[in-house]
Amino acid sequence: MRKGTFMELCDLLSPALKHKNTKMRVALTVEKRVAIALWKLATPDSYWSVGHQFGVSKSTVGAAVMQVANAITELLISRVVTLGNVQVIVDGFAAMGFPNCGGAIDGTHIPILAPEHQGSEYINHKGYFSMVLQALVDHKGRFTNISVGWPGKVHGARNFRNSGLFQQLQQGTYFPDQKITVGDVEMPIVILGDSAYPLMPWLIKPYTCTLDSSQKLFNYRLSKCRTVVECAFGHCGRTA
Repeated sequence: MRKGTFMELCDLLSPALKHKNTKMRVALTVEKRVAIALWKLATPDSYWSVGHQFGVSKSTVGAAVMQVANAITELLISRVVTLGNVQVIVDGFAAMGFPNCGGAIDGTHIPILAPEHQGSEYINHKGYFSMVLQALVDHKGRFTNISVGWPGKVHGARNFRNSGLFQQLQQGTYFPDQKITVGDVEMPIVILGDSAYPLMPWLIKPYTCTLDSSQKLFNYRLSKCRTVVECAFGHCGRTA
């Protein structure tokens, strides 16, 4: 992270992170609090190791991580994870080969420590404890909608059906009512998913089983457009 980016992040989070000094101790600066949290979130280091790195106790590291995470949720998520200009997104996917597309969706697993209760619910199909992150991204791989918190054992389709995004898409309130005609069918703005997702009027998934040449071409274009969400997870250090 560049210094300028770091300082801008600190400025944005400072309303929620500024702490006053007390008679007992001097409060950590916003910059140190953010640096501690970023270091812990970006590395596999233990709380003790991070505390040693910054000259604070491991309990202080834990508090800083929670404070910064809560500040990001409160102040930044709605500014960063937002749909933006739908027409620009549609034009971007059209240039990649898929018409009237508003995003690509997928899920990934975020590793966690085993919970004390109902731990088996958090063991995913790869055999480790996790929580599921579902994300919709635009043509440039920017997150436009996220849903996180379901246990790793939960199938992606169930996670999707219980998300706020599904409800908005089902009600037709997430995207503008912008249809095009393909053959003799009116096609609304759609999102692209893999074979794990349900086929819906507004969610397109690949053909399966024996395919003819046109279906293979369709799957190729869909897969090409869906690489943006895989790359987005890759930039975050995660895989689907």
